[in-house]
Amino acid sequence: MGCVLGKCLTSSRYPRPSDGDMTQSCDAPPCSLEGKHVLTGRLLESVRVPSHNFRLEYSLLTQRGYYPDSPDKENQDSFCVSTQMRGNPNIHLFGVFDGHGQFGSLCSNFVKEKIVQILCNDSKLLEDPVKAYNSAFLTLNDELRSSDIDDSMSGTTAITALVLGNTLYVANVGDSRAVMAVRVGNRIVAEDMSHDQTPFRKDECERVKLAGARVLTIDQIEGLKDPDIQVWGDEETEGNDPPRLWFPDSLYPGTAFTRSVGDSAAEKIGVTAVPEVSVVELTQNHLFFVVASDGVFEFLTSQTVVDMAARYTDPRDACSAIAGESYKLWLDHENRTDDITIIIVHIKGFSSLLQSGAAAIVGQNGLRISHASSEWGSSEPFCSIRSDFSDPQVSKHVGLMNRNTAIAVPSLTQYRPLEVEVG
Repeated sequence: MGCVLGKCLTSSRYPRPSDGDMTQSCDAPPCSLEGKHVLTGRLLESVRVPSHNFRLEYSLLTQRGYYPDSPDKENQDSFCVSTQMRGNPNIHLFGVFDGHGQFGSLCSNFVKEKIVQILCNDSKLLEDPVKAYNSAFLTLNDELRSSDIDDSMSGTTAITALVLGNTLYVANVGDSRAVMAVRVGNRIVAEDMSHDQTPFRKDECERVKLAGARVLTIDQIEGLKDPDIQVWGDEETEGNDPPRLWFPDSLYPGTAFTRSVGDSAAEKIGVTAVPEVSVVELTQNHLFFVVASDGVFEFLTSQTVVDMAARYTDPRDACSAIAGESYKLWLDHENRTDDITIIIVHIKGFSSLLQSGAAAIVGQNGLRISHASSEWGSSEPFCSIRSDFSDPQVSKHVGLMNRNTAIAVPSLTQYRPLEVEVG
């Protein structure tokens, strides 16, 4: 979801694309002779984490959305993977950035290019990753504001997963999402590592109201429903006309999120770049994690995404299947699709666990999650802490450019499910 001037609901007057607009599933082998995946065109990538003797096997996919009123609209999603940050083989970053507004693609690409450099230049990265994350997001916001990009009504969400040895730090601004697949007995359970920052959340809704925002749906703004009565339920069942943020006496910006990088106009009514940071201590029960834009999760739950990903040993197959299903569901419900971007990272060969001294809460399925303290009060369990920057060596940064990848779902006759060992 984005702002009314950026990602808006389309009218039923637009036709659905023809069957020829999407690549169909085929029975070809999943990889070519060169080792590239037939559907995604990517090699299977892998990086070791020697401090704990495991490796990360990953792939990704991005698909430009179908916009019948703007057939040439560019993909506003971007993503990055940076391995061995600061020259350290135990530090790896995976990020997805979902731009919105007229200059959304410029904003998302700006953040993609800057975030690794800012984190690497922070001397507190290893000592206090949560503090470094908070500082990085605020610095990103300041640098975007000072750039030549007009971010007054444009910006980007940002979801990043930072692997530091056997600990995963997830920082989120907006409504993209990170999900962990956790082995529980003979089941694979989805555990959210981020929580969408939208007015559907009571704490976020109250926070922006205190900053002066009106929170209303389009129907309420247009007088079709009573503006004094909350008409929305939860995000899973009431997503067609979501609550949005408006200035007290104006019909803008209409953002369906409460946090972002950019959107300088909306900052006056509470939209902020302060991230929420979750900390996960990895164990042998953590099988893989997914980092994706809200184009994936609009019609798919976290558990459904994990269930689909677990059907495939190769994350390239899983990325293609999930993106294909997301694209299909968008067209089943609307006459357009959002941009779709997904990264899947398998955790392979994990055989040891060094206990961390960090305070943590054991989640419902054994996922250890700890949060920073709040600057927003008791309803907001996350904080922002600025820190000074030094100039350590900046690691090699692999900036992955957007590719207009054709969506195609792997043949179900060829997938191999992820095996779950019990006992």
